[in-house]
Order: sequence, then structure tokens, then C-alpha cells
Amino acid sequence: MFGYKECGKQFVHNDHLKMHAGIHTGEKTHCCTECDKRFRESSDLRKHMRIHTGEKPYGCTECVKRFRVSSDLRKHMRIHTGEKPHCCTICDKRFRESNDLLRHVRTHTGEKPYSCTKCGKRFIDKSSVQRHMKIHVEEKLYCCSECDKRFKELRALRKHLKIHAAVKPYCCIECGKQLAERCALRKHMIIHTGEKQYGCTECGKRFRDSSDLKRHTNIHTGEKPYACDQCDKWYMNKMSLQRHKKTHSAKSQENV
Repeated sequence: MFGYKECGKQFVHNDHLKMHAGIHTGEKTHCCTECDKRFRESSDLRKHMRIHTGEKPYGCTECVKRFRVSSDLRKHMRIHTGEKPHCCTICDKRFRESNDLLRHVRTHTGEKPYSCTKCGKRFIDKSSVQRHMKIHVEEKLYCCSECDKRFKELRALRKHLKIHAAVKPYCCIECGKQLAERCALRKHMIIHTGEKQYGCTECGKRFRDSSDLKRHTNIHTGEKPYACDQCDKWYMNKMSLQRHKKTHSAKSQENV
């Protein structure tokens, strides 16, 4: 037996002892030849290398999707099996992913561990604070002369101006509808094809548009990314926020 003097842990093989020692020393002896990132264990390096090679050795037996690591395949299989092993102890709601459960529990506890470094506002998860930070860092320099809408990029302003100029160069071959942008035409064509390429990993419901899927996902996660700038209330979708803001407008008119 080989023992490590710092913690007293015993190992049958000396190689295992050396690997364990890296936890205490922080030494990372295995280096990626592509990006110089370092790892303690060779198995972690092998997994990392698949990012560069594109190798996905783990395939789903139910669909064509493939994964770099076996743990991602196991999580994916729950979409097909319907398994939700993570349960909320407060309301018994179940989740496929432990991260989704953690976010959900915070809706009960009120915990908001992530804060904005600019204004101090707090959030239940990292993605919410990242979205919020755009308010502070995204300066919109380009202004529409017709409606005062502002944009970060000049090309976005030019696209927007087509709405006012009624320039619609893209035509639907099914119904003849004219659209101002190619991406708008692609979205429109889904009406004719009926394709719903965006699927919810929690309940299997499918959507034509990725933004519709994102709004729907908030129901499962409990995430409320839309904040009222006049009070501390948060909402799952923009429409609910807009309805709420009208209550502030009505109160302002009453006080006049």
C-alpha cells in the first residue's frame, strides 16, 4: 500500500498515489498541444482534446445526436426516457438536471447569489446577471431618424430602416408575401412547412422559433429575466412585464 502523508489516504498502486497528490499540490502535468490548457489527469485531457478534434464517440441509441463525454449522453437520454431524478423538497417538482433544480429552489428561498458589479442588483443564476450586464455595457450609438430606436451596429440600423422605407426584397414562393430581411423570410416559411425544430428538453413540446422555446423554458426553470425598472418585480416574459408597467403608468396619471 502507498500512503499520502498529507491526508493519510492509502492507495494500492503508486500511479494512483501520484494522481491523488496533484489534488494537494495543484500540479497539472498533462498539457493540451492545441491551446496549452493543463490538466491533473490524462483522462481529463483526452476529454478536452475532443473539443479540438470534434470527436463525439458517445451516440444516442434513440436519435442521431452524439456527445463528447458519456455524462452528457446520460443526461440526454432522459429526454427519451422521461426520467427526472432531481426533486424539489419544497413542492415536489422534478427536473432532469441538477442545475435546473438548484435554480428552481432559489425561487422558493429567495436566494440570489449572483450580483451585478455595476449596480449591485442580485440574480438567481449566472445567465440572468450576464443578460442584465448588457444594460450597462451595450452602448447603442446608431439612432433611427424616423422612430428614435437605437442600435449597437450600423448594419442593424440599416436593416431597421427598410421597415420605414417599405423595401422588402425577399419574397415567399408559397404565398407571395414580401419581407425586409432574409432571416424574416426563413421564419415565415416555417408557417407553410409546419416545421418545429426547437424542442423543450423538459416536456418535449416543440416550437417554430427559438425565442418561443426560451420563453417556454422559463416555466420549467422558474427563471424571470425581465425586470421592472420602477420596482423590484420580475417576470418570465416581456409581455407580462409590459402589462405590469401599465399599472405604474396608471398610478402616475391618478397622481396628476
